[in-house]
Amino acid sequence: MQGFVLASLTGAALLACGTAGSDGRFADAGILPIQGDGAAGRGDGSTLGSSDAGDEDTACKKMDLVFVVDDSGSMEEEQANLAANFPKFIDVLNKFKTKNGAPIDYRIAITTTGVDLTISQEIFGIVVPSQTQKGDNGKFRSNSSMSRSWLERDDANMAATFSSIAAVGTNGPGWEMPLQAGRLALRERLSDSNKGFVRDDALLGMIYLTDEEDCSVGTSSAKLGGTQTCAEISEDPANFIKYFDDLKKGHERWATAVIAGPSECKSAFGDANEAKRLKTFVAKVGKTGVFSSICDGDLSGALTKALQTFDAACKNFAPPR
Repeated sequence: MQGFVLASLTGAALLACGTAGSDGRFADAGILPIQGDGAAGRGDGSTLGSSDAGDEDTACKKMDLVFVVDDSGSMEEEQANLAANFPKFIDVLNKFKTKNGAPIDYRIAITTTGVDLTISQEIFGIVVPSQTQKGDNGKFRSNSSMSRSWLERDDANMAATFSSIAAVGTNGPGWEMPLQAGRLALRERLSDSNKGFVRDDALLGMIYLTDEEDCSVGTSSAKLGGTQTCAEISEDPANFIKYFDDLKKGHERWATAVIAGPSECKSAFGDANEAKRLKTFVAKVGKTGVFSSICDGDLSGALTKALQTFDAACKNFAPPR
């Protein structure tokens, strides 16, 4: 939920989103059919992890997956639904096979959309006192049962542990910065808390979950003028794509799934604002990106599309440029 400085002048309350969300699950089948909506670039009626597409010398054998989850005041139901669906997500991921029949070697991490920022605003010539927000800045979430800041395929109770840390809370910053938080996680944080996560020979998969617009200003301070919105002063989404292209040494070596508002909408989770910048981000990513609506009221379908997209990208994993 985006909290603008102007709200502090009017005393407007920041309201959390509605009622409890669905605890819907994936389809009962262990492997899910690809529906062919064009997002994943296959649509041939085959099943996840079973395609003959891609050469064994180029198809990936590893995946590094990062969840960037909104931890603002309106996200309690969505976080609970992510936790409820995650075990089935893992069940399907565990069935992924390389062309020679070996299981996919994967690791999974989670961070939040919160980033440190000092915000100021000038309204009708009056400068509003600055406000400061604090966030995870891309640091991966973990708990005392974890031996590192991410989870790996063979970790004991891996799905249950993720479901626990997916409850990132709802006290995070009001300016959600999913794109900036994801970049920080795999840029600044790679030299400290997240060191060692990214593997050169693994497909990188970025999964963003938010019910707000992205406000990734890309700097430590931001100033709004008049009636400007945070999105209007935010960094070009193309810059984040370039960073991941450079990090992975090729555009076809990473993929993304965004779960956000395709428009202003309502669901069992409550209200969501249109995520215009995130839609632009996915559109610019192209065939290795997919956008799903958070207003479906259940994340199982969106997580299925994410897996479809990552599976297709893995089967067509390009050599480093």
